[in-house]
Amino acid sequence: MSYADDVFVKMCSDILENGTSTEGEKVRPHWEDGALAYTIKQFGVVNRYDLSKEFPAMTLRPVGIKSCTDEILWIWQKKSNNIKDLNSHIWDSWADADGSIGKAYGYQMSVKHQYKEGEMDQVDRVLYDLKHNPYSRRIMTNIYTFSDLHEMNLYPCAYSMTFNVTKKPGQEKLVLNGILNQRSQDILTANNWNVCQYAVLLHMFAQVSDMQVGELVHVIADAHIYDRHIPLVKEMISRPTHPAPKLWLNPEVKNFYAFTADDVKLENYVTEPQIKNIPVAV
Repeated sequence: MSYADDVFVKMCSDILENGTSTEGEKVRPHWEDGALAYTIKQFGVVNRYDLSKEFPAMTLRPVGIKSCTDEILWIWQKKSNNIKDLNSHIWDSWADADGSIGKAYGYQMSVKHQYKEGEMDQVDRVLYDLKHNPYSRRIMTNIYTFSDLHEMNLYPCAYSMTFNVTKKPGQEKLVLNGILNQRSQDILTANNWNVCQYAVLLHMFAQVSDMQVGELVHVIADAHIYDRHIPLVKEMISRPTHPAPKLWLNPEVKNFYAFTADDVKLENYVTEPQIKNIPVAV
Protein backbone atom coordinates (compact mmCIF):
# COMPACT_ATOMS: atom_id res chain seq x y z
CA MET A 1 0.00 0.00 0.00
CA SER A 2 1.30 3.44 -0.87
CA TYR A 3 1.14 6.11 1.81
CA ALA A 4 -1.27 8.04 -0.43
CA ASP A 5 -3.61 5.03 -0.50
CA ASP A 6 -3.56 4.85 3.28
CA VAL A 7 -4.33 8.57 3.63
CA PHE A 8 -7.15 8.35 1.08
CA VAL A 9 -8.81 5.28 2.62
CA LYS A 10 -8.72 6.75 6.14
CA MET A 11 -9.99 10.15 4.95
CA CYS A 12 -12.88 8.68 2.94
CA SER A 13 -13.84 6.30 5.75
CA ASP A 14 -13.91 9.19 8.21
CA ILE A 15 -16.05 11.33 5.90
CA LEU A 16 -18.51 8.48 5.27
CA GLU A 17 -18.73 7.43 8.92
CA ASN A 18 -18.52 10.77 10.71
CA GLY A 19 -19.28 13.45 8.12
CA THR A 20 -22.29 15.74 7.94
CA SER A 21 -24.81 15.71 5.08
CA THR A 22 -26.05 18.71 3.10
CA GLU A 23 -29.14 16.84 1.88
CA GLY A 24 -32.20 19.08 1.92
CA GLU A 25 -30.11 22.24 2.37
CA LYS A 26 -29.67 25.11 -0.08
CA VAL A 27 -26.69 24.13 -2.26
CA ARG A 28 -25.30 25.54 -5.51
CA PRO A 29 -23.92 22.46 -7.35
CA HIS A 30 -26.22 20.35 -9.51
CA TRP A 31 -26.04 17.28 -11.71
CA GLU A 32 -26.36 17.24 -15.47
CA ASP A 33 -30.02 16.21 -15.15
CA GLY A 34 -30.72 19.28 -13.01
CA ALA A 35 -30.95 17.48 -9.65
CA LEU A 36 -29.22 19.18 -6.73
CA ALA A 37 -25.85 17.64 -5.87
CA TYR A 38 -25.70 16.99 -2.13
CA THR A 39 -22.59 15.92 -0.24
CA ILE A 40 -21.38 14.29 2.94
CA LYS A 41 -18.44 16.29 4.23
CA GLN A 42 -15.82 16.92 6.87
CA PHE A 43 -14.50 20.34 7.84
CA GLY A 44 -10.79 21.06 8.16
CA VAL A 45 -9.04 17.97 6.80
CA VAL A 46 -5.23 18.13 6.94
CA ASN A 47 -3.04 15.55 5.20
CA ARG A 48 0.77 15.49 5.21
CA TYR A 49 2.97 13.86 2.57
CA ASP A 50 6.74 13.49 2.96
CA LEU A 51 7.86 13.73 -0.66
CA SER A 52 11.41 12.76 0.28
CA LYS A 53 10.12 9.28 1.16
CA GLU A 54 7.74 8.51 -1.70
CA PHE A 55 5.65 10.12 -4.38
CA PRO A 56 2.02 10.40 -3.23
CA ALA A 57 0.24 8.74 -6.16
CA MET A 58 -2.52 6.39 -5.09
CA THR A 59 -2.73 2.90 -6.56
CA LEU A 60 -6.45 2.35 -5.86
CA ARG A 61 -6.90 3.75 -9.36
CA PRO A 62 -4.41 5.40 -11.74
CA VAL A 63 -3.67 9.09 -11.79
CA GLY A 64 -2.78 10.53 -15.20
CA ILE A 65 0.51 12.14 -14.24
CA LYS A 66 1.06 13.84 -17.60
CA SER A 67 -2.45 15.30 -17.62
CA CYS A 68 -2.24 16.63 -14.07
CA THR A 69 1.24 18.03 -14.80
CA ASP A 70 -0.09 19.67 -17.94
CA GLU A 71 -2.83 21.35 -15.89
CA ILE A 72 -0.47 22.64 -13.18
CA LEU A 73 1.86 24.01 -15.87
CA TRP A 74 -1.17 25.61 -17.58
CA ILE A 75 -1.77 27.57 -14.37
CA TRP A 76 1.73 28.16 -13.00
CA GLN A 77 3.92 28.22 -16.12
CA LYS A 78 1.71 29.28 -19.03
CA LYS A 79 -0.37 31.38 -16.61
CA SER A 80 -3.31 30.84 -18.92
CA ASN A 81 -7.05 31.07 -18.36
CA ASN A 82 -7.95 29.65 -21.77
CA ILE A 83 -8.73 25.97 -22.27
CA LYS A 84 -7.23 26.12 -25.76
CA ASP A 85 -3.83 26.13 -24.02
CA LEU A 86 -4.72 22.96 -22.09
CA ASN A 87 -4.40 19.45 -23.51
CA SER A 88 -7.51 18.07 -21.79
CA HIS A 89 -11.21 18.84 -21.42
CA ILE A 90 -11.26 19.20 -17.62
CA TRP A 91 -12.32 22.84 -17.70
CA ASP A 92 -14.71 22.74 -20.65
CA SER A 93 -17.83 23.13 -18.47
CA TRP A 94 -16.58 26.47 -17.13
CA ALA A 95 -15.25 27.98 -20.37
CA ASP A 96 -17.04 30.52 -22.55
CA ALA A 97 -17.32 30.41 -26.34
CA ASP A 98 -13.77 31.76 -26.69
CA GLY A 99 -12.33 29.18 -24.28
CA SER A 100 -11.80 31.59 -21.38
CA ILE A 101 -12.62 30.73 -17.76
CA GLY A 102 -12.50 34.41 -16.84
CA LYS A 103 -10.06 36.09 -14.48
CA ALA A 104 -9.35 32.83 -12.69
CA TYR A 105 -6.39 30.56 -11.95
CA GLY A 106 -3.65 31.24 -14.54
CA TYR A 107 -4.89 34.79 -15.13
CA GLN A 108 -4.17 35.65 -11.50
CA MET A 109 -0.69 34.15 -11.77
CA SER A 110 0.03 36.38 -14.77
CA VAL A 111 -0.78 39.66 -13.02
CA LYS A 112 2.38 41.61 -12.21
CA HIS A 113 2.82 43.33 -8.85
CA GLN A 114 5.25 45.99 -7.74
CA TYR A 115 7.90 44.93 -5.20
CA LYS A 116 10.98 46.67 -3.86
CA GLU A 117 13.02 44.44 -6.16
CA GLY A 118 10.93 45.35 -9.22
CA GLU A 119 7.79 44.20 -11.01
CA MET A 120 7.03 40.47 -10.92
CA ASP A 121 4.08 38.11 -11.04
CA GLN A 122 3.47 35.70 -8.16
CA VAL A 123 5.30 32.75 -9.70
CA ASP A 124 8.41 34.76 -10.51
CA ARG A 125 8.32 36.24 -7.00
CA VAL A 126 8.38 32.74 -5.49
CA LEU A 127 11.28 31.68 -7.71
CA TYR A 128 13.14 34.92 -6.90
CA ASP A 129 12.74 34.44 -3.15
CA LEU A 130 13.74 30.78 -3.23
CA LYS A 131 16.99 31.91 -4.85
CA HIS A 132 17.66 35.12 -2.92
CA ASN A 133 15.64 34.89 0.33
CA PRO A 134 15.06 31.18 0.98
CA TYR A 135 14.39 31.62 4.70
CA SER A 136 11.73 34.25 4.13
CA ARG A 137 8.39 33.46 5.78
CA ARG A 138 6.60 35.40 3.03
CA ILE A 139 7.02 33.05 0.07
CA MET A 140 3.46 32.45 -0.98
CA THR A 141 0.83 32.82 -3.70
CA ASN A 142 -2.88 33.60 -3.48
CA ILE A 143 -5.28 33.61 -6.43
CA TYR A 144 -8.51 34.23 -4.48
CA THR A 145 -8.69 37.87 -5.55
CA PHE A 146 -11.96 39.27 -4.23
CA SER A 147 -12.09 42.20 -6.65
CA ASP A 148 -12.04 39.77 -9.61
CA LEU A 149 -14.41 37.07 -8.33
CA HIS A 150 -17.34 38.45 -10.33
CA GLU A 151 -15.31 37.86 -13.51
CA MET A 152 -14.34 34.26 -12.68
CA ASN A 153 -16.38 31.42 -14.19
CA LEU A 154 -15.37 29.31 -11.19
CA TYR A 155 -13.98 30.55 -7.89
CA PRO A 156 -10.54 28.99 -7.21
CA CYS A 157 -10.73 25.78 -5.16
CA ALA A 158 -6.98 25.35 -4.57
CA TYR A 159 -6.22 29.00 -3.98
CA SER A 160 -3.00 29.41 -2.01
CA MET A 161 0.47 27.92 -1.72
CA THR A 162 2.89 28.78 1.06
CA PHE A 163 6.50 27.71 0.62
CA ASN A 164 8.83 27.20 3.57
CA VAL A 165 12.49 26.23 3.54
CA THR A 166 14.18 24.12 6.23
CA LYS A 167 17.52 22.37 6.57
CA LYS A 168 18.40 18.88 7.80
CA PRO A 169 21.32 18.56 10.24
CA GLY A 170 24.54 17.60 8.52
CA GLN A 171 23.24 18.25 4.99
CA GLU A 172 24.20 21.13 2.73
CA LYS A 173 21.12 21.33 0.53
CA LEU A 174 18.09 23.19 1.79
CA VAL A 175 14.70 21.47 1.92
CA LEU A 176 11.63 22.94 0.20
CA ASN A 177 8.24 22.36 1.83
CA GLY A 178 4.80 23.63 0.87
CA ILE A 179 1.28 24.07 2.21
CA LEU A 180 -1.60 23.86 -0.26
CA ASN A 181 -4.77 25.58 0.96
CA GLN A 182 -8.02 24.48 -0.62
CA ARG A 183 -11.44 25.92 0.25
CA SER A 184 -13.34 22.97 -1.23
CA GLN A 185 -12.59 19.58 -2.75
CA ASP A 186 -14.55 16.89 -4.55
CA ILE A 187 -12.66 14.00 -2.97
CA LEU A 188 -13.35 11.33 -5.59
CA THR A 189 -12.56 13.34 -8.71
CA ALA A 190 -9.90 15.75 -7.46
CA ASN A 191 -8.13 14.71 -4.25
CA ASN A 192 -5.20 12.65 -5.45
CA TRP A 193 -5.10 14.64 -8.69
CA ASN A 194 -4.41 17.86 -6.77
CA VAL A 195 -1.98 16.14 -4.40
CA CYS A 196 0.06 14.74 -7.30
CA GLN A 197 0.17 17.96 -9.30
CA TYR A 198 1.30 20.09 -6.36
CA ALA A 199 3.81 17.40 -5.40
CA VAL A 200 5.19 17.66 -8.95
CA LEU A 201 5.26 21.46 -8.62
CA LEU A 202 7.26 21.22 -5.37
CA HIS A 203 9.70 18.81 -7.02
CA MET A 204 10.13 21.22 -9.95
CA PHE A 205 10.66 24.26 -7.75
CA ALA A 206 13.12 22.34 -5.56
CA GLN A 207 15.11 21.16 -8.58
CA VAL A 208 15.43 24.59 -10.21
CA SER A 209 16.32 26.13 -6.82
CA ASP A 210 18.97 23.45 -6.10
CA MET A 211 17.07 22.19 -3.07
CA GLN A 212 15.78 18.87 -1.80
CA VAL A 213 12.05 18.28 -1.69
CA GLY A 214 10.40 17.97 1.71
CA GLU A 215 6.79 17.91 2.92
CA LEU A 216 3.56 18.81 1.16
CA VAL A 217 0.80 19.69 3.62
CA HIS A 218 -2.71 19.70 2.14
CA VAL A 219 -5.34 21.68 4.02
CA ILE A 220 -8.96 21.21 2.86
CA ALA A 221 -11.64 23.40 4.43
CA ASP A 222 -14.60 21.46 2.96
CA ALA A 223 -13.67 17.87 2.06
CA HIS A 224 -16.74 16.30 0.51
CA ILE A 225 -18.04 13.22 -1.25
CA TYR A 226 -21.03 13.80 -3.54
CA ASP A 227 -24.14 11.69 -3.03
CA ARG A 228 -23.83 9.96 -6.41
CA HIS A 229 -20.14 9.22 -5.71
CA ILE A 230 -20.70 7.34 -2.44
CA PRO A 231 -21.04 3.83 -3.99
CA LEU A 232 -17.97 4.47 -6.16
CA VAL A 233 -15.90 5.59 -3.17
CA LYS A 234 -16.99 2.61 -1.07
CA GLU A 235 -15.98 0.21 -3.84
CA MET A 236 -12.72 2.03 -4.46
CA ILE A 237 -11.48 2.03 -0.85
CA SER A 238 -12.15 -1.73 -0.62
CA ARG A 239 -9.73 -2.48 -3.48
CA PRO A 240 -6.28 -4.08 -3.18
CA THR A 241 -3.37 -1.64 -3.05
CA HIS A 242 0.18 -1.62 -4.39
CA PRO A 243 3.54 0.01 -3.53
CA ALA A 244 4.03 3.67 -4.38
CA PRO A 245 5.62 4.48 -7.74
CA LYS A 246 8.84 6.45 -8.14
CA LEU A 247 8.76 9.91 -9.69
CA TRP A 248 11.19 10.61 -12.53
CA LEU A 249 11.74 14.31 -13.15
CA ASN A 250 14.06 15.22 -15.99
CA PRO A 251 17.28 16.20 -14.16
CA GLU A 252 18.50 18.25 -17.13
CA VAL A 253 15.85 20.94 -16.63
CA LYS A 254 17.12 23.80 -14.47
CA ASN A 255 14.62 26.49 -15.53
CA PHE A 256 11.02 26.15 -14.37
CA TYR A 257 9.75 27.61 -17.65
CA ALA A 258 11.47 24.86 -19.62
CA PHE A 259 9.54 21.99 -18.05
CA THR A 260 6.94 20.11 -20.11
CA ALA A 261 4.63 17.25 -19.19
CA ASP A 262 7.08 14.92 -20.94
CA ASP A 263 9.67 15.70 -18.24
CA VAL A 264 7.59 13.81 -15.68
CA LYS A 265 7.06 10.04 -15.41
CA LEU A 266 5.92 7.56 -12.78
CA GLU A 267 8.10 4.46 -12.73
CA ASN A 268 6.95 1.05 -11.47
CA TYR A 269 3.39 2.31 -11.22
CA VAL A 270 1.01 -0.61 -10.66
CA THR A 271 -2.65 0.27 -10.03
CA GLU A 272 -6.17 -1.05 -9.89
CA PRO A 273 -8.44 -0.18 -12.87
CA GLN A 274 -9.64 3.33 -13.61
CA ILE A 275 -13.16 4.29 -12.52
CA LYS A 276 -15.00 5.39 -15.63
CA ASN A 277 -18.00 7.63 -16.22
CA ILE A 278 -17.82 9.47 -12.90
CA PRO A 279 -20.63 12.04 -12.83
CA VAL A 280 -19.35 15.59 -12.26
CA ALA A 281 -21.39 18.20 -10.39
CA VAL A 282 -21.19 21.77 -11.70
